Amino acid sequence: CFSLRGADVPPAGPADLPLSLLEMGCSGRFELITHPSPEQPLPPQSTLPHGLPPTSLSLEREVEKQFLQDAAWLPIHDTDFAFQKVTQREVNVDSLINCTPSALHSGVSVVRDPTTGMLLDFTEVLLENTGLSAKNSLSLQRQPGPPSESLRGSNTNYPFRPDLLRVPPGLKVGMDFTDKDMVLLLCLQDVVSSSTPSERGKDEKSKPKENPVENKNWAIPVNINAPCDDFYKRIPNPAFKWPFELDIFQKQAVLRLEAHDSVFVAAHTSAGKTVVAEYAIALSQKHMTRTIYTSPIKALSNQKFRDFKTTFGDVGLLTGDVQLSPESSCLIMTTEILRSMLYNGSEVIRDLEWVIFDEVHYINDAERGVVWEEVLIMLPDHVSIILLSATVPNAVEFSNWIGRIKKKNIYVISTMKRPVPLEHYLYTGNSTKTQKEMFLLLDPTGNFLTKGYYAAVDAKKERTSKHAQSFGTKSTSHNTTASQDRSVWLTLLHFLSKRQQTPVVAFTFSRTRCDDNARSLDSMDMTTSIEKAEIHSFFQKSVSRLRGGDRQLPQILVMRDLLKRGIAVHHSGILPILKEVIEMLFSRGLVKVLFATETFAMGVNMPARTVVFDSIRKHDGTGFRNLLPGEYIQMAGRAGRRGLDPTGTVIILCKAGVHEMADLHVMMLGKPTTLQSQFRLTYTMILNLLRVEALRVTDMMRRSFSENHRDTQKRISQLKQMVSSLPPLDTEGQLSDMLPYYHTVTELRTTTEALQVHAHIHRAILESVNGLKALSVGRVVLVNNKQHLNALGVILQVSSDAVNRTFTALVLCEKGNEEEGGKGNNTAFPHLFNIALFIPEGPCSHTVQKLTLQDVSAITVKTLKVIPDRIIDNYNKRQQPRFRLDPPGQAISTATQELLRLAEANPSSMATLDPVNDLQLKSVEVVEDTMRRRVLQDSLREFNCIHSPTFAEQVCVERMKVQEELDRLLFLVSDQSLSLLPEYHQRIKVLQSLQYVDSSGAVQLKGRVACQISSHELLLTELLFENVLSPLAPEESAALLSCLVFTQKTQVEPHITSTLQEGIDRVLSVAKRIGELQRECGIPQTAEEFVGQFKFGLTEVVYCWARGMPFAEIAQLTDVQEGTVVRCIQRLDEVLKEVRQAARIVGDSVLGSKMEKASLAIRRDIVFTASLYTH
Repeated sequence: CFSLRGADVPPAGPADLPLSLLEMGCSGRFELITHPSPEQPLPPQSTLPHGLPPTSLSLEREVEKQFLQDAAWLPIHDTDFAFQKVTQREVNVDSLINCTPSALHSGVSVVRDPTTGMLLDFTEVLLENTGLSAKNSLSLQRQPGPPSESLRGSNTNYPFRPDLLRVPPGLKVGMDFTDKDMVLLLCLQDVVSSSTPSERGKDEKSKPKENPVENKNWAIPVNINAPCDDFYKRIPNPAFKWPFELDIFQKQAVLRLEAHDSVFVAAHTSAGKTVVAEYAIALSQKHMTRTIYTSPIKALSNQKFRDFKTTFGDVGLLTGDVQLSPESSCLIMTTEILRSMLYNGSEVIRDLEWVIFDEVHYINDAERGVVWEEVLIMLPDHVSIILLSATVPNAVEFSNWIGRIKKKNIYVISTMKRPVPLEHYLYTGNSTKTQKEMFLLLDPTGNFLTKGYYAAVDAKKERTSKHAQSFGTKSTSHNTTASQDRSVWLTLLHFLSKRQQTPVVAFTFSRTRCDDNARSLDSMDMTTSIEKAEIHSFFQKSVSRLRGGDRQLPQILVMRDLLKRGIAVHHSGILPILKEVIEMLFSRGLVKVLFATETFAMGVNMPARTVVFDSIRKHDGTGFRNLLPGEYIQMAGRAGRRGLDPTGTVIILCKAGVHEMADLHVMMLGKPTTLQSQFRLTYTMILNLLRVEALRVTDMMRRSFSENHRDTQKRISQLKQMVSSLPPLDTEGQLSDMLPYYHTVTELRTTTEALQVHAHIHRAILESVNGLKALSVGRVVLVNNKQHLNALGVILQVSSDAVNRTFTALVLCEKGNEEEGGKGNNTAFPHLFNIALFIPEGPCSHTVQKLTLQDVSAITVKTLKVIPDRIIDNYNKRQQPRFRLDPPGQAISTATQELLRLAEANPSSMATLDPVNDLQLKSVEVVEDTMRRRVLQDSLREFNCIHSPTFAEQVCVERMKVQEELDRLLFLVSDQSLSLLPEYHQRIKVLQSLQYVDSSGAVQLKGRVACQISSHELLLTELLFENVLSPLAPEESAALLSCLVFTQKTQVEPHITSTLQEGIDRVLSVAKRIGELQRECGIPQTAEEFVGQFKFGLTEVVYCWARGMPFAEIAQLTDVQEGTVVRCIQRLDEVLKEVRQAARIVGDSVLGSKMEKASLAIRRDIVFTASLYTH
């Protein structure tokens, strides 16, 4: 029985018989009730004690009447925007005097009988954390915010704290997350070792106890050669099944995912890293959690969306301008969006199980690398991480860093195996006669064939020598003319298509060169008539979504003709929709030759049969350089389609001449680029962290990969233990100046180190005439190295190698210490404390050794007469086993006796040659260091402590060194040593002087606005607050803001209105002011550099576009390529959205609606055509 208050039974109509059935209770008895007449209501019923049960003829009518027609029941405050559309209510001024009800602090709990489970009682229990919300807490316990903010969060929300709950809500005890394996191991060790107590005692004394957690390596390399035989036993019903057998590395990764561990998978392109991502998505669907898949490039996100959508169905996409099914369990997005979701406390983070980072080697990108680090640092602990990357040499180091900041193991699975092996060739042909000139340079097993290289050089030489005879000397330019290029390409492509080596990707490092090469192949046709028909229909179908005028764009018409012949071009200047058409046709094998720039190799997973390098030099924004090994591998890896080709072919064109062998060797076999931190401070990051009191910017800096060397806690605790285990220092009486003595010695050590280690003194001595004269045969020198301490030696031979000159010398030593690396004294520079010469205690012996200049700590004024050849021969003879016991020869005994006599005559020290006065070295550093050393050496003799009888045991060098290292490490761990700390203070100074934060670091209104904006936050916020955009029309403000997204140079001067010109001048003056302020606060960027990054080349184009001019016409206004224009306008739309949000925060509704108008004006036609991948 249900009850709806005041439900009236409507009067019976003419069609109703005056009869009703009424069920009596639950017994199954019915009673017939008759209505006396249709007008009169029913009399009270006697059979039921409470009258008739309430009835309702139509629930829908009731609900509509009560909930949708009458707005009185809706709350006035805290309404979600969904209801604002429904309700039209009268104004009620009193409603303004309202405060939100505070959350209930208690709830009702049930008391049950523990044996029967019967209800006994209700008790009131106090609830914890009821006041937590996204505005005041970092906890995952806080209440969810309004649904409208659940996806992207809000910039007034706190982020979630990146660590785990220890006690689940509602329970008294929780979980201890310290490492279980460690605890178990320690218990096992105790059990094992307790069986033999005597041994255990010995062990404990010898080994200092270490904290197991601090001693940990977070990265665990997985052995991918060990077969996974029990894979199906361990995972009987996997979350996802593939139609093929997995490789070992994929099985290892899946096993780790099943155990909910984080993994770093480094493998070549097309080795099958996507399998790992797919399994994680399947697992999270099985667990009813969510996965976020991030990629560095929007195009890649769109492609993955299509792939995963067909595989899993429940997939959403979030990019700057598109939002498709955001409620899905797997979300694909760019890394920047994930970062803003983390800062803005999005509710998605609560349900997140996996985050998959694709193409992690992008962290090396100077501009955007910092985003990856921020995201990795900000992710909460309950999220497991999957990193997919190309092969990198320092995967373990990188994983160790992530493991350390996340306090979880990262399993590193790295494979160098290629599913399709590659063969690298040099191609020197340029006409039909020479078209077969292809020379294998690197075979699939990785052997570099010099034979092939020289054959290529010969083939090239043969042709150029004839040419050179008629034209004087051979020109060695890198450039070739267009006609030469054309003949090379025609020859090569005929050759490849004859050998069925298509499809071909030709990497060309300039956009104009791509276009020219494709255009020059006008005589070439590589498709059959069936393929032509397929290409035509697909092209027409794709282009049909464009407006009529846009279909006739020159670029589209040119590309249509090229595509029909199986040729295409792919670079950033091509319209996005065309790029997608080309990618799709290429993956279907209909594009036979694709001229592409490097971006095609970044992630767009489109393998080919053959890859051709037009050149191996590229311009990287500053100048021309050879390709790096990592870049070469990434691009060459596009060759070879899995399951279709037995091997992939990589061809390097030698157009002007054959490249240097060394360059080729480095490029093909060199180590790929290591992952390096690109962490830098941005104003948005600083403001976002200052917004929340509990988060500190220094913590973020300390956790960044660039500060990864800070993992020294383990060493610090060891050193502290060592210091406490040493006997206390006695600094009484004669030993009172012990510490100053030690500091002087340390300074002397560093000075000597500077003099010795700095190559300048060595080079100077070796290059100076006097130095070489001094270090000649017969000169007595003082030797200090691992084996000798202040031992005298005499030079017997000087090597002729001028670079690494060595000296063969006869050196005094104790009997039994003749072998090198004997009982070495390893403390650095002990001869500084102890300047007494070495005099053997027992019988005197000798050794003949090669010394470097580092071993010679001083050159004495003495020389001896020696016969070097005899000494060396005799010594070498006695090194053979059968002459081992012979007495030393006459020449050696004489030299040894002489040296011993010198040492005994001057026990405290010997007169030495001075580098400045005697060797005539005049360089400033040498002179300064030598003077400082002399002063320090003299001052050592004046200390009292050296006369103390207990001096030797007290001057425990070890102790001093331990203390020194401890101080150094403690400094390293402190905030003071953060490399970015000075810059942080400078940036805070800038923010304070612009009033974004106050003196205590609290974020002000301007700071809150700047948090909304992702790039150029200072300039945009200043423009907002100075009302620069107010006098402009919507299309003018859009045109003005285009300077924030356009980065290229143009040759065309834009024609613009006078109001726009004024706007540009104001923008430049604001930028100049900010640039100068930054300079004053110590940031190294000059004002000119700061102003120079804003380029106004597209103002006219955007202005005309916003006013409705067709795309074909605006393309004529500028020399910027169509694809770049489209991308700029798309990014401009994101900026306009940000400004609109910011205007809402400031309360400037006029500006907000103006931005909306501008946004609507530019969102049209070809620029905002939906991606083919997503529709």
